Amino acid sequence: MQGRASIPADDDVSKPDTKHVDEAGSKSVGVYTVATPESLRGMAEDDLKKLEKKMVRKVDFVILPIMTVLYILNYVDRSALAASKVYGITKDLNMSEHDFATAISILFVGYIPFQIPSNLIITKVSRPGLYICSAACIWGCVSAATAAVQSYRSLLAVRVFLGVTEAVFFPGVIYFLSAWYTKSELGKRLAGLFIAQMVGSAFGGSWPPRASRWTAGTASRGGGGCSSCEEGVVTVGCGILFALIMPEYPHNARLLSSVERDYAVWRLEKEAGAGEAHEDTTTRQGCFLAMKDPKIWALVWCMFMTQAIGSSVNFFPSIVQTLGYGKNQTLLLTAPPYLLAALVFRYNAIYSMIVGSLGIGVVAYVISLATLDTGARYFAMMLMPTAVTLPQIMMYKTLNLHMARPYPKRSAGTAMINSLGGLSNLWASYLWYAPPHYYAAFGCLLACVVVFFVTITAYRWHVRNLNKLLGGAPEQQRRAMKSGVTQQQMDLGWRYIGY
Repeated sequence: MQGRASIPADDDVSKPDTKHVDEAGSKSVGVYTVATPESLRGMAEDDLKKLEKKMVRKVDFVILPIMTVLYILNYVDRSALAASKVYGITKDLNMSEHDFATAISILFVGYIPFQIPSNLIITKVSRPGLYICSAACIWGCVSAATAAVQSYRSLLAVRVFLGVTEAVFFPGVIYFLSAWYTKSELGKRLAGLFIAQMVGSAFGGSWPPRASRWTAGTASRGGGGCSSCEEGVVTVGCGILFALIMPEYPHNARLLSSVERDYAVWRLEKEAGAGEAHEDTTTRQGCFLAMKDPKIWALVWCMFMTQAIGSSVNFFPSIVQTLGYGKNQTLLLTAPPYLLAALVFRYNAIYSMIVGSLGIGVVAYVISLATLDTGARYFAMMLMPTAVTLPQIMMYKTLNLHMARPYPKRSAGTAMINSLGGLSNLWASYLWYAPPHYYAAFGCLLACVVVFFVTITAYRWHVRNLNKLLGGAPEQQRRAMKSGVTQQQMDLGWRYIGY
């Protein structure tokens, strides 16, 4: 999972010197000191490095495979409706193009409002892994229920409930990973999610063709509804199994030994201040801090733009169908663009990756607007998933690196960019009409790319200016701290990275 598509560790991470351990057993950086756990005192630097390597490898071997499987199942379930249009769901359920757009967008009616409450809840539960896996079991049950759908209204009802149950997963996983990994490690793990998303999207449509007929509960539709039952049962089974082995927070993980738990907590706190085990900021305070931070609102706006750009994913099989191939060939042709996206970007600087993907999007959308040539259009389609997904992943990475503490604020911010940014899904689905050019859709996507670029460039200028203040005189540092940097982070030499 950390092969070619993995994002390397952050080369520009600014870390304080951690080689000196004073006689009191604390890492001394600036004014703030992080007490070294008693179990680690007296250990040589080489021993600590070996302990860290062993601990991280152990966590990776458990957390990353679980998250990957659940994320793939999540996207297979979500991609099924888009693929079903190729197989005639609009005719089966007597839907117009407008009705189908509503069926796509109504998922977010349930998905969006429950994300912030869910991510605030997860900061208060002692077993976030169990919480996430339980949500997977519930959405698996809802997904299986789609086998009984025989009308447009029942489809809408199932889609709303599916959105509610899936609201826990993605923002919860992002928060969960940030509670385990340092900022130099988080990029690789988010890259793993990026790969899983691409694989899920690739095979969500090209799953054995009968999987696309997930609405078929009647004999006239060939009994294909059994496929959605199978997918739901697989999800429920995986959720139950993973709940038994999923680790929790570093400070209470049964997966680790007591020494490994101490080190897992200590290494995070000496980097960014008090973590989940020692944080005294309440959930309500964290939510308030997130809502008054303009940087988070800038990221929300960027996510609003990239989610609008991402509406092409919801209609990707329909876009590919404009090439004129048969049903099976169309769904098979949807897979290579996603697989390519999983292999493309390996560079580390967040801003450069975002700008590069936006440039790819401009090329893809201009070609789609300008020509009906089959080769040129499929070339453009090959680029679209890369232009869609990478900026989204980088927004989550940015928030979790730049708003690392206090952790209730980080949790609320993650949910904010995913939920409020996701509001664009409520209207963007209605842009996809009048094929094959889709003038309204691709024209709007081009505009969103421009707005995204302007906003993220302004954000870059702002955080680079804050870094200058953080490295300046005491008065300048106090000004920078008003932007959301804690005193602990200030003392630890913390900086905004990636831009």
